[in-house]
Amino acid sequence: MKLLDGKTAIVTGANRGIGKAIAETFRAHGALVLACVRDPLADGFQDWAAAGGYVPIRLDLADADSIKEAVKAIRAQAPSVDILVNNAGLAHGGLFQMTSQADLRAVFEVNFFGPVALTQALSRVMARKKAGSIVNIASTAALIADPGTMAYGSSKAALIRATQSMAAELGATGIRVNAIAPGVTNTDMAAQMDAKAAQKLVEASALKRMAEPSDIADVALFLASDLSRHVTGQVIRADGGIV
Repeated sequence: MKLLDGKTAIVTGANRGIGKAIAETFRAHGALVLACVRDPLADGFQDWAAAGGYVPIRLDLADADSIKEAVKAIRAQAPSVDILVNNAGLAHGGLFQMTSQADLRAVFEVNFFGPVALTQALSRVMARKKAGSIVNIASTAALIADPGTMAYGSSKAALIRATQSMAAELGATGIRVNAIAPGVTNTDMAAQMDAKAAQKLVEASALKRMAEPSDIADVALFLASDLSRHVTGQVIRADGGIV
Protein backbone atom coordinates (compact mmCIF):
# COMPACT_ATOMS: atom_id res chain seq x y z
CA MET A 1 0.00 0.00 0.00
CA LYS A 2 1.32 3.43 -0.95
CA LEU A 3 0.72 5.83 1.91
CA LEU A 4 1.31 9.10 0.06
CA ASP A 5 -0.45 8.61 -3.27
CA GLY A 6 -1.41 11.95 -4.79
CA LYS A 7 0.49 13.96 -2.19
CA THR A 8 3.07 16.67 -2.87
CA ALA A 9 6.02 16.72 -0.49
CA ILE A 10 8.77 19.30 -0.01
CA VAL A 11 12.00 17.89 1.44
CA THR A 12 14.93 20.18 2.25
CA GLY A 13 18.50 18.91 2.26
CA ALA A 14 17.39 16.11 -0.06
CA ASN A 15 20.76 15.47 -1.67
CA ARG A 16 22.22 13.17 0.99
CA GLY A 17 21.80 11.41 4.31
CA ILE A 18 18.45 11.57 6.07
CA GLY A 19 16.96 14.00 3.54
CA LYS A 20 17.77 11.74 0.60
CA ALA A 21 16.35 8.71 2.41
CA ILE A 22 13.14 10.61 3.19
CA ALA A 23 12.79 11.76 -0.42
CA GLU A 24 13.28 8.20 -1.69
CA THR A 25 10.84 6.75 0.84
CA PHE A 26 8.17 9.34 0.05
CA ARG A 27 8.61 8.80 -3.69
CA ALA A 28 8.28 5.05 -3.24
CA HIS A 29 4.98 5.69 -1.47
CA GLY A 30 3.57 7.70 -4.37
CA ALA A 31 4.37 11.30 -3.48
CA LEU A 32 5.54 13.96 -5.90
CA VAL A 33 8.75 15.07 -4.18
CA LEU A 34 10.21 18.54 -4.63
CA ALA A 35 13.81 18.06 -3.56
CA CYS A 36 15.34 21.26 -2.16
CA VAL A 37 19.12 21.66 -2.22
CA ARG A 38 21.60 24.52 -2.27
CA ASP A 39 23.08 23.44 -5.61
CA PRO A 40 20.78 21.50 -7.97
CA LEU A 41 23.65 21.33 -10.49
CA ALA A 42 26.01 19.52 -8.12
CA ASP A 43 27.66 16.37 -9.44
CA GLY A 44 25.36 13.40 -9.18
CA PHE A 45 22.29 15.23 -7.94
CA GLN A 46 20.74 15.92 -11.36
CA ASP A 47 21.13 12.27 -12.39
CA TRP A 48 19.60 11.07 -9.12
CA ALA A 49 16.71 13.52 -9.38
CA ALA A 50 15.98 12.66 -13.00
CA ALA A 51 16.16 8.90 -12.43
CA GLY A 52 13.82 9.05 -9.45
CA GLY A 53 11.35 11.55 -10.87
CA TYR A 54 12.10 14.26 -8.31
CA VAL A 55 11.68 17.97 -9.02
CA PRO A 56 14.87 19.85 -7.98
CA ILE A 57 14.46 23.19 -6.25
CA ARG A 58 17.31 25.57 -5.41
CA LEU A 59 17.18 26.61 -1.74
CA ASP A 60 19.75 28.21 0.54
CA LEU A 61 18.22 28.52 4.02
CA ALA A 62 20.82 31.11 5.02
CA ASP A 63 19.58 33.47 2.28
CA ALA A 64 16.17 35.16 2.68
CA ASP A 65 15.94 35.91 -1.05
CA SER A 66 16.68 32.27 -1.89
CA ILE A 67 13.83 31.16 0.38
CA LYS A 68 11.42 33.53 -1.39
CA GLU A 69 12.54 32.29 -4.82
CA ALA A 70 12.23 28.67 -3.70
CA VAL A 71 8.66 29.27 -2.56
CA LYS A 72 7.86 30.79 -5.96
CA ALA A 73 9.42 27.78 -7.70
CA ILE A 74 7.46 25.38 -5.51
CA ARG A 75 4.19 27.20 -6.25
CA ALA A 76 4.97 27.04 -9.97
CA GLN A 77 5.64 23.29 -9.85
CA ALA A 78 2.80 22.21 -7.56
CA PRO A 79 -0.73 23.58 -7.16
CA SER A 80 -0.83 22.49 -3.54
CA VAL A 81 1.55 21.37 -0.80
CA ASP A 82 0.63 18.47 1.48
CA ILE A 83 3.90 17.73 3.29
CA LEU A 84 6.93 19.76 4.33
CA VAL A 85 10.01 18.15 5.83
CA ASN A 86 12.49 20.64 7.28
CA ASN A 87 15.55 18.43 7.19
CA ALA A 88 18.46 20.58 5.96
CA GLY A 89 20.83 21.51 8.73
CA LEU A 90 24.27 22.85 9.52
CA ALA A 91 26.49 20.87 11.88
CA HIS A 92 28.76 22.60 14.38
CA GLY A 93 30.97 21.28 17.14
CA GLY A 94 32.73 23.44 19.68
CA LEU A 95 32.83 24.21 23.37
CA PHE A 96 30.70 27.09 24.63
CA GLN A 97 33.68 29.34 25.40
CA MET A 98 35.16 28.69 21.95
CA THR A 99 31.97 29.34 19.92
CA SER A 100 31.99 32.70 18.17
CA GLN A 101 28.90 34.81 17.69
CA ALA A 102 29.40 34.48 13.93
CA ASP A 103 29.34 30.69 14.12
CA LEU A 104 26.32 30.72 16.42
CA ARG A 105 24.38 33.00 14.07
CA ALA A 106 25.34 30.91 11.03
CA VAL A 107 24.04 27.73 12.68
CA PHE A 108 20.77 29.37 13.73
CA GLU A 109 20.21 30.84 10.25
CA VAL A 110 20.18 27.40 8.64
CA ASN A 111 18.78 25.29 11.49
CA PHE A 112 16.12 27.65 12.84
CA PHE A 113 15.44 30.98 11.12
CA GLY A 114 15.47 29.57 7.58
CA PRO A 115 13.12 26.65 8.32
CA VAL A 116 10.75 28.97 10.20
CA ALA A 117 10.59 31.39 7.25
CA LEU A 118 10.01 28.55 4.78
CA THR A 119 7.31 27.05 7.00
CA GLN A 120 5.55 30.40 7.40
CA ALA A 121 5.25 30.67 3.62
CA LEU A 122 4.28 27.09 2.83
CA SER A 123 1.88 26.67 5.76
CA ARG A 124 -0.22 29.45 4.21
CA VAL A 125 -0.48 27.30 1.08
CA MET A 126 -1.41 24.24 3.15
CA ALA A 127 -4.04 26.19 5.08
CA ARG A 128 -6.05 26.77 1.90
CA LYS A 129 -6.54 23.02 1.67
CA LYS A 130 -7.31 22.69 5.41
CA ALA A 131 -4.79 19.86 5.68
CA GLY A 132 -1.08 19.19 5.79
CA SER A 133 1.79 17.65 7.71
CA ILE A 134 5.00 19.44 8.69
CA VAL A 135 7.90 17.35 9.97
CA ASN A 136 10.89 19.10 11.54
CA ILE A 137 14.09 17.10 11.82
CA ALA A 138 15.60 18.06 15.17
CA SER A 139 18.20 16.07 17.12
CA THR A 140 18.81 14.42 20.47
CA ALA A 141 21.53 17.09 20.78
CA ALA A 142 18.63 19.39 21.69
CA LEU A 143 17.83 17.14 24.65
CA ILE A 144 21.20 15.81 25.79
CA ALA A 145 23.76 18.41 26.87
CA ASP A 146 26.96 16.76 25.71
CA PRO A 147 30.07 18.98 25.65
CA GLY A 148 30.66 20.65 22.29
CA THR A 149 27.01 20.74 21.19
CA MET A 150 25.98 24.19 22.43
CA ALA A 151 25.40 25.86 19.04
CA TYR A 152 23.91 22.90 17.20
CA GLY A 153 21.92 21.63 20.17
CA SER A 154 20.52 25.07 20.97
CA SER A 155 19.38 25.58 17.38
CA LYS A 156 17.60 22.23 17.38
CA ALA A 157 16.07 22.94 20.79
CA ALA A 158 14.65 26.15 19.34
CA LEU A 159 13.23 24.15 16.43
CA ILE A 160 11.54 21.74 18.85
CA ARG A 161 9.98 24.63 20.76
CA ALA A 162 8.84 26.20 17.48
CA THR A 163 7.29 22.86 16.50
CA GLN A 164 5.07 22.99 19.55
CA SER A 165 3.96 26.56 18.88
CA MET A 166 3.30 25.79 15.22
CA ALA A 167 1.20 22.76 16.18
CA ALA A 168 -0.86 24.77 18.64
CA GLU A 169 -1.49 27.60 16.19
CA LEU A 170 -1.96 25.64 12.95
CA GLY A 171 -4.15 22.85 14.30
CA ALA A 172 -7.32 24.82 13.59
CA THR A 173 -6.41 24.83 9.89
CA GLY A 174 -5.96 21.05 9.80
CA ILE A 175 -2.15 21.21 9.68
CA ARG A 176 -0.19 18.86 11.92
CA VAL A 177 3.36 19.70 13.04
CA ASN A 178 5.74 17.22 14.63
CA ALA A 179 9.47 16.77 15.14
CA ILE A 180 11.84 13.84 14.96
CA ALA A 181 14.91 13.82 17.19
CA PRO A 182 17.38 11.33 15.68
CA GLY A 183 20.30 10.03 17.65
CA VAL A 184 23.62 9.21 15.99
CA THR A 185 22.80 8.36 12.38
CA ASN A 186 25.08 6.97 9.68
CA THR A 187 25.46 10.17 7.63
CA ASP A 188 28.18 12.61 6.61
CA MET A 189 27.17 14.77 9.57
CA ALA A 190 27.80 11.90 12.00
CA ALA A 191 31.21 11.40 10.43
CA GLN A 192 32.10 14.91 11.63
CA MET A 193 31.45 13.96 15.25
CA ASP A 194 34.15 13.01 17.69
CA ALA A 195 34.34 9.22 17.37
CA LYS A 196 34.40 8.64 21.13
CA ALA A 197 31.42 10.92 21.70
CA ALA A 198 29.43 9.14 18.98
CA GLN A 199 30.27 5.72 20.36
CA LYS A 200 29.27 6.85 23.86
CA LEU A 201 25.79 7.74 22.58
CA VAL A 202 25.46 4.44 20.73
CA GLU A 203 26.47 2.50 23.84
CA ALA A 204 23.99 4.48 25.92
CA SER A 205 21.13 3.30 23.70
CA ALA A 206 19.07 0.18 24.29
CA LEU A 207 19.56 -1.09 20.73
CA LYS A 208 23.33 -0.52 20.78
CA ARG A 209 23.61 0.51 17.14
CA MET A 210 23.82 3.63 15.04
CA ALA A 211 20.66 4.51 13.10
CA GLU A 212 20.56 4.30 9.33
CA PRO A 213 18.95 7.15 7.36
CA SER A 214 16.13 4.77 6.37
CA ASP A 215 15.26 4.33 10.06
CA ILE A 216 14.54 8.05 10.33
CA ALA A 217 12.80 8.13 6.94
CA ASP A 218 10.28 5.53 8.10
CA VAL A 219 9.37 7.69 11.12
CA ALA A 220 8.97 10.67 8.78
CA LEU A 221 6.69 8.55 6.55
CA PHE A 222 4.47 7.76 9.54
CA LEU A 223 4.23 11.43 10.49
CA ALA A 224 3.60 12.55 6.90
CA SER A 225 0.87 10.00 6.26
CA ASP A 226 -2.67 9.65 7.53
CA LEU A 227 -1.48 6.91 9.90
CA SER A 228 -0.59 9.77 12.27
CA ARG A 229 -3.74 11.80 11.58
CA HIS A 230 -4.31 12.45 15.31
CA VAL A 231 -0.66 13.16 16.17
CA THR A 232 0.60 16.73 16.41
CA GLY A 233 2.92 18.78 18.60
CA GLN A 234 5.05 15.73 19.38
CA VAL A 235 8.78 15.03 19.41
CA ILE A 236 9.59 11.45 18.47
CA ARG A 237 13.02 10.33 19.60
CA ALA A 238 14.54 7.94 17.08
CA ASP A 239 17.70 7.30 19.07
CA GLY A 240 17.68 3.56 19.66
CA GLY A 241 16.34 3.97 23.17
CA ILE A 242 18.54 6.33 25.19
CA VAL A 243 16.69 6.15 28.50
